Order: sequence, then C-alpha cells, then structure tokens
Amino acid sequence: MSKPRVVVGSLGGTITMTSGTPGQGVAPTLQASDLLAAVPALAEVAELRAHTLRTAPGAWLHPVQVLEALGWAAGQADGAEGVVLVQGTDTIEETSYLLDLHWGRPEPLVVTGAMRTPSAPGADGPANLLGAVTVAGTGVSRGRGVLVVMHDEVHAATRVRKSDSVSPSAFSSGPFGVLGRLHEGAVTYGGRPDRWPALPQPVPGRDPRVALLETGLGDDGELLRLVCAAGYDGVVVSAFGAGHVSEGLAAAVGEAVAAGMPVVLSSRTGSGPVLRGTYGFVGSEQDLIARGAVPSGWTDARKARLLLWSLLAADAPGEVVRAVVAERGAGPGGPPA
Repeated sequence: MSKPRVVVGSLGGTITMTSGTPGQGVAPTLQASDLLAAVPALAEVAELRAHTLRTAPGAWLHPVQVLEALGWAAGQADGAEGVVLVQGTDTIEETSYLLDLHWGRPEPLVVTGAMRTPSAPGADGPANLLGAVTVAGTGVSRGRGVLVVMHDEVHAATRVRKSDSVSPSAFSSGPFGVLGRLHEGAVTYGGRPDRWPALPQPVPGRDPRVALLETGLGDDGELLRLVCAAGYDGVVVSAFGAGHVSEGLAAAVGEAVAAGMPVVLSSRTGSGPVLRGTYGFVGSEQDLIARGAVPSGWTDARKARLLLWSLLAADAPGEVVRAVVAERGAGPGGPPA
C-alpha cells in the first residue's frame, strides 16, 4: 500500500530554535529538512517533501507573509494528500485563522509547532510534527480546512487559542472543544469545524492598518481617538464581558464610526459571545451597536482583527464587512445549506 504524500513547509519558531553558546538564548536556525531528519518515524507515515519558507520567530510574522505561505501551500497541495506548516506557537491562533479564511481547497492544511526547543528535556516538536503529518495524510481530514495539531489534539483554526505561555498543552478550543484526538498513529474526529467559502484575496499591495484595543478599568476612549487621528483603517475593541465599555469609550466608538472607521466589538474574556440585546446602559452591547459597532459574536478579538484586515484588504464595502463579521461570528454550524 502506497504512503500518502505530504509536503512540509517551515516558517521557523521554537521547533527550529537552537543556541550556539551554553546559557545563551535560543533563536531559529534549523531548516525544514533538519526537522524531518530528527523524526525517523515520519518515513513510515508519509512520503515527504520539505521546504524552508522562513526562519523566524512566530512573533515576527506579518499577515502578508502568512498569505504568501498560503499561496505556497496551495501550489504544493496538487498531488499531495495534505500540507503541513511549521511555525512559532506565539501566533498560531492568529495565523491559522487567517489561513483558514482564504483556504478553499479540500486538502487539509495543518499548522503545528513546539513549546519546547529541540534540546530541551521532553521536547514536544517531534511528536507534534509526527501528529501533524499523520493528520495531513489521512483522508478523513479532507474538507476540514485549516487544522492545528498540538499535544495529540486537533483544533479547528476558527476556535483554537493559546491559553498558556509555557505548557506543552498550551492550546485549547474554548467551549466547543477540540475536533479530534491522535492515538496509536491514527486520528479520530468527533466533530466538524465551521466551513465558509474562502474570502477573496487581498488587492495587491493592500495592507490595511487595523488596531486591536483592549479596554480596562478607567478607559476614557483616548486611545481609540488617537487611533482614529493616526489614520487607521479599522479597529477591534476588546470589551469587558459580553461587549461592554465605559461611557467615555462608548462616546469614542460613536465618533470613530461617524468618521468612517469600521469598529468591531469583541469580548476580552477569550470565551463566549458578544451579546446583542440583553444590556441597555450607555456602553452596553445594545448601545455600542446602536452607535454603529459591529459585534463579532463568538469570534474572539484576535481573530476578529484578522477577519476585518482580510475584508478591508479586499476592499469590501461596509455592508459586506458587517454581514461577513456577523455571519462568521454566529457560532457552530457553518454556513446555511
């Protein structure tokens, strides 16, 4: 029986980091071929090709570079069962979502990385890479979009969140949970991710500036006013609870909308939706929606920023921005039949 063909591309990250001097901090140095060579069991799972796209920390990645990696992955998917992208875990929850917004192919695009460096005791990179290749190479992963594989768990890019700074089990998927689990060299799925049509690609050269502002106690809205004055193209306000801000910030939201800036309203809690019609005080979700803010529903603030970036980069008009943010934030279930 022939083995599936899987292509692995590396963007860098902790999984590639080494130190030239004992006691010195690590930095990305390893190539994609080095990662594959360190896991002999991979040869039993798939026929592999390796490509080094970048050698950078996850924190350095920019949306334009992520979409360049998407273009590379789409080109490699022809004739392959799936594609794996290796990168730094700091930004996986964002990059995987941005990839998923624009990935319209049936082949799985699997993102993975490591929480521990290759030389650390209990390094998790080899197991994560083996799991990612296993998921990418199995037919049951087709049609599931972009997946994140870490710690023998399979997460939907639309839900995944890095919720611990150092633990090997740092990734979680909020109230709806993981999609699947790896065991004995196989993957078992318990659900399907929401799948919407791929968004249009950005207009060449378009790189909108979208701010992410998290509110805090005593926020008077001045930061939002500075963002508006600086000429940003859009903003996501990460609000208290189910979508609440101070009176001062509420006024600034109204000013931003009136000035033509799209304002998306998310929750800073990391789990649960922005409400639409429960609270009615100044600064509540009802008040902010009435001022023109667009509630992101179940989409968290970090992902909402990338959704807004993608829409603005494609020059989507305001009514399209409102409609897409609303429908994709409606929760599990995917697009209407």
